Amino acid sequence: MAALQPQLLIIIFFFFLFLFSSCFSSSQTDTPTVFEILPKYGLPSGLLPNSVKSYSLSSEGDFVVELENPCYIHFEYLVYYETKISGKLKYGSITVLKGIQVQRFLLWFDVDDIRVDLPPSDSIYFQVGMINKRLDIDQFQTLHNCSRKAISSSSPPLINEEEIQLQIPKDDIEMLLLTE
Repeated sequence: MAALQPQLLIIIFFFFLFLFSSCFSSSQTDTPTVFEILPKYGLPSGLLPNSVKSYSLSSEGDFVVELENPCYIHFEYLVYYETKISGKLKYGSITVLKGIQVQRFLLWFDVDDIRVDLPPSDSIYFQVGMINKRLDIDQFQTLHNCSRKAISSSSPPLINEEEIQLQIPKDDIEMLLLTE
C-alpha cells in the first residue's frame, strides 16, 4: 500500500497540472477581438478594417491597433488607415486618434476624434481639425475589406494618352486661317 501512495500523488499532480493548463489556455482564447471591444464602448465595430493583426488596450483606455498593411476603405468619404492606429478609448468616443485620414477635395486630413451620441442615435461624429462632420452610423456597423489602392467612385478615370484623338473639323481650320 505504501508503494501506491507515490504513484497516486503523481497521478493527482498531473491531473491538477492538466486541469490548470487547460483553464489557462481557454482563458487565452476567450480574449475579445477589437471588433467585440468597440461595441462595449458604444462604438460601431466597423470603424476599423477587417485586417486587424493585433491590438492592445490599457486599463486607462489607451490603445494601439496593428493592421496587416496600410489600406483604404470607401465610406461616404475615402478613408486611409496606417499600419499603426492609436488613441484613447472612452465610452462613446475615441480621442487623440492617430493613424486615420480622410480625403476631401483631393487633400488628406487627419481624423482627430470620433464620438457617438449618448444615448445612441443614428449619427457618428468625426473631428477633423476644426471641422466636426456628422455621418450616418449605419455605414460603420459592419466590417469592411481593406483595399491597398485608393479606389474612389468620385475619382476621374485614368486616360491613356494614346486614346486621345484631337478631332478638329477641317473647315474650322480653313475659316480660322482666312479671317486673319
